Formats: sequence, structure tokens, C-alpha cells
Amino acid sequence: MSLDNENPTAFNEKLIADVLSAYPDKFAKRRRKHLTVAKPPTDANADSSEGEVLSECDVKSNVKSIPGVMTIRGCAYAGSKGVVWGPVKDMVHISHGPVGCGQYSWSQRRNYYTGTTGIDSFVTMQFTSDFQERDIVFGGDKKLGKIIDEIDTLFPLSRGLTVQSECPIGLIGDDIEAVAKKKSKDIGKTIVPVRCEGFRGVSQSLGHHIANDAIRDWVLDKKEVAHEPGPYDVNVIGDYNIGGDGWASRLLLEEIGLQVIANWSGDATLAEIERAPKAKMNLIHCYRSMNYICRHMEEKHGVAWMEYNFFGPTQIAASLRAIAKHFGPEIEEKAEQVIAKYQPLVDAIVAKYRPRLEGKTVMLYVGGLRPRHMITAYDDLGLKIVGTGYEFGHSDDYQRTGHYVREGTLIYDDVTGYELESFIERIRPDLVGSGIKEKYPVQKMGIPFRQMHSWDYSGPYHGYDGFAIFARDMDLAINNPVWSLFDPPWREKEKPVLQAAE
Repeated sequence: MSLDNENPTAFNEKLIADVLSAYPDKFAKRRRKHLTVAKPPTDANADSSEGEVLSECDVKSNVKSIPGVMTIRGCAYAGSKGVVWGPVKDMVHISHGPVGCGQYSWSQRRNYYTGTTGIDSFVTMQFTSDFQERDIVFGGDKKLGKIIDEIDTLFPLSRGLTVQSECPIGLIGDDIEAVAKKKSKDIGKTIVPVRCEGFRGVSQSLGHHIANDAIRDWVLDKKEVAHEPGPYDVNVIGDYNIGGDGWASRLLLEEIGLQVIANWSGDATLAEIERAPKAKMNLIHCYRSMNYICRHMEEKHGVAWMEYNFFGPTQIAASLRAIAKHFGPEIEEKAEQVIAKYQPLVDAIVAKYRPRLEGKTVMLYVGGLRPRHMITAYDDLGLKIVGTGYEFGHSDDYQRTGHYVREGTLIYDDVTGYELESFIERIRPDLVGSGIKEKYPVQKMGIPFRQMHSWDYSGPYHGYDGFAIFARDMDLAINNPVWSLFDPPWREKEKPVLQAAE
């Protein structure tokens, strides 16, 4: 049975049933709610500000992971420290607890930044309170206070600190808020306690929410900010500058006449976060990680917000036009000029790579916004998405996915390692885009792979120049001649024993 010669909806429904048949009935029933096939849209969803609804992706999501099941998710600590706070460059972020969490989260994402490491920027440095057994027994409040004093002495140009609490902190009851208040007065810097113990919530998604709440409660409106608002001031929210994505986005926005006064949290400073409420609009790239603080600024400060998507020329043009429309004719005219300026580059990229990639199939399984935002970038190159899913998506993420995927696409939420490998093996796509844990098993299956959390050490992928890099990388993966130089294990012919031993 092949996806090419059968109705994709029927194929994928049978595929889901076959995969679930390996589970006990109770577990299969539970997991069935997280696996589906994109259905035709209903009339109720026909109208949307995001454009045409192509399908419905009604799947259960945002449910706590089951102990013992191999999941690809992270925890609340990972969401706060690794995503929201970690890329803020001029603050020191303390992993408060045993050394393991801090070590594991040390510089895993390629959040590029300007500045001098160890002087005024600290993203790629690791600070931990290194809990030992005695700290678990007697508490770590005093130790935390001492660490903050040492950091202030060693790194006087740091603008502040955050305390990223690990699981033991919530279990033993360390009062990190009291320590933060006291030491903030002692050293005269912003100190933000973040209750992001890993066991809290469903996944790293709650860590994003907790981190956003910490920004709201401990940073915004706490100082007088010397910034004269301009009519075209905007914030870029939820761009982590992976491989330089934030810089690529900023260039485009400033090219159409906007003034980016804050870019969170990749290459961000504490001062940028503090002045963010003075902007005219928040432009949010990663909806899942930062919509909470955007909603807060809208409610309290009247700052409008909208999502944008700078993956691939189709979405870049649509996003630039939507953003420009909010600011009026002058910006709209500049946006059209910018789109026209880069059209020859787009035409050249498509002319070079689309003939090599046309009709190739792709499966995605990543976090944040990528399972939907990247789809049109693949479409622009003639690639077809046959499966996509989120590690920690919510129901609104899957609703938005219906604007990007067509009927028959396989949809999977918080997929287990067994399920994902089974889907890949049966569908045999031409490319898989997922995380580092999935990279090597997929390549051993003889299938090209791109690590789509950190762009496999490439990038940026945002913007028009990023599209050129994206197209090149997908071509390098899919059309790499290495895949024709060996036979995967299931295609190897049996050899006589003596011949195999030679």
C-alpha cells in the first residue's frame, strides 16, 4: 500500500488504526484522540481573518504526558529558561537546583546575539546553584543569595538576573521571591524569580506562560522608561534569533519604514523588554510562546498585536501587506516596493530549486509555530506536506493549522517515538523535519532529515535571504547522493555466511 496510489485520507486512517493496534485497548483509545487526518472545512469555519480555511485538524492536545511513554516534549523549566528568558542577552539566568538541568539546557539553541560574552552578554554561559544533598535538606535560599552577590561582583555590567527554578525548588519550598526582592534592593538590579519547576503543567508550554507572567509581574511598569514613542514603533515578539532569524526579520520591517524598538527574546536586552509597552504594535512570530504577554499589553497598555510569518515568499508578502495596512498608505507603499525589490531573488531561487524538489513529500514534527508556519515555504518550492504535528500545541494551534494543510494530511499531537517511526516508515516521505532526538533514527531508515529546531546549524530561514538558505538546505538534504550509495537494512539481500564474513 502506498500513499501515492491511494486516497490519502483512507491511507492515513488505516495507518493510524494499524499503529494503534500494537497498544493495549485502554491506551489505544486514549492515543486515538491525539491522531487524526485533516478533514474538509465546515461552513462555520469558512470565514477567517487568517485567510482561506483549507481543512479542519480537530485533535486532542495540551494533555499531560504519560509517565513511561517516550515523548519528545520538554518541561516547564525548558519552556522558561530555554525559550523565553535564556536568549535575553544582558541578564544572567541562574538555573536554581541540581546541575543537570542547567547543563542540559546550556546553549542548545543557536540564539545569536551581539555583545561580548562574559562582559555584557551571557547567553552562552551557564550559571547554576549546583544543589547537593545538604541543599535539599536545609534549603537553598542562603546559597542563592550568595550566588547573586558573586555574580554581581564578577559581572558588574549585567543588567539583572533571573532565577529559573528546577523541580527540587518547588518540592522543598525555597522562597525565591523573598530572595529576589531582598537582593534586588541590595545590588540595585532587576531580579526575576521564575516558578518554572519542570513538573508544573503539561509541557514546556506552561513554562512559556509562567515566564510571560514573570515579565508582567517583575519587569513591565517597574521603572520610568526614557523613550519618546514614534508613530511606527513596533516590537518583534517571540523571535529567538535562531541562526540570525530575528535580524533577518528586523531588516525587512525597518525596510518598509517601521522602527523596531524591542526584539524579544533573541538578541534582546532588559531595556528593550521594559520599553515594549510604548510600541504601537506587537508583531508576534511564535504565537505559542508569547501570546500571553501580547494579550496583557493589549489589555493594560492598548498595544495592538498580530501574528506574522516570514517563512517563504508567499507568507512574507502576505505578512508585510497585513502589517503595513495597520500603519496606513505610506507604509503600504513601501511594503509593495520591498516586495517588488526581492521578487527577482525569489524568482531565481524558485527557478533553481523547484525543478529539483517538485512533488517531493515532507513530514514535520516540531514545536512552537513551525508545524504550520513553515508549510507554505515548502509549498513555494513545490514540496508537499503529508504529515505534521506539534510537540506541545494547544487546540488553537491546530485550528490555525487548518489554514495551511489540505484534506488528507496526517495530523499527530505529542506523538510517541513508536508512532512517529511507524508513520515515517509506512509513508516513506522524501524528507523529515523534526528535532535532534529524531534525526539519527530517521537517517538510519534511509530517509533525508533536517533538524528544524535549530536549522541544523544553518540559517537564518526567515526573510527573503533566509528563503534562499532554506531552499538550498532542503535540496542538499533530499538530493544528497549519499542516499543512493547504500541499501537500508530491509533491502539488503542475504549473503552466504562465508561471503558475509569476508
